[in-house]
Amino acid sequence: MVTIKRAEPSDAGEILTVQRAAYVSEAQLYGDPFIAPLIESLEQLRKAIESAVLLKAVDGGRVVGVVRGLVADLTPGTNSGRACVVGRLVVAPDRQGEGIGTALLDALHEQVAEEFPDVRAFDLFTGHLSDANLRLYKRLGYGETRRERVQDHLTMVHMRRIAS
Repeated sequence: MVTIKRAEPSDAGEILTVQRAAYVSEAQLYGDPFIAPLIESLEQLRKAIESAVLLKAVDGGRVVGVVRGLVADLTPGTNSGRACVVGRLVVAPDRQGEGIGTALLDALHEQVAEEFPDVRAFDLFTGHLSDANLRLYKRLGYGETRRERVQDHLTMVHMRRIAS
């Protein structure tokens, strides 16, 4: 049975392993072995655990998925509220397709709403070729806001979900 709870700094090594395993297919899809999730250091991940809402999905003591959300001002210097930038949603390759990613995102939406009631939106991005990711995000209420070509082989699709 999968349970979702807050990650702790001591989880960083196992989370990094799951993250790297999950992003290998993305690196292959885009022909780029140096994408940020694959080169993130253990220390960078520990800092993310301390500064973001980082949730882990655990089954039988094993981390099988992770998502992180970083809350920031929508428009700095104004009182327009805040957004949660969702990142690094990963599920262990052998556990993909079981609903773990959906459960992690649902849990993140709930946790952020509880801790940060002024969050107005959830923002994320994914690559234009990542069809499964795009389908998941659309199913969970995210709509495309813009596309940004960042390299010849990569266009980022930016998406937003209004907080409920």
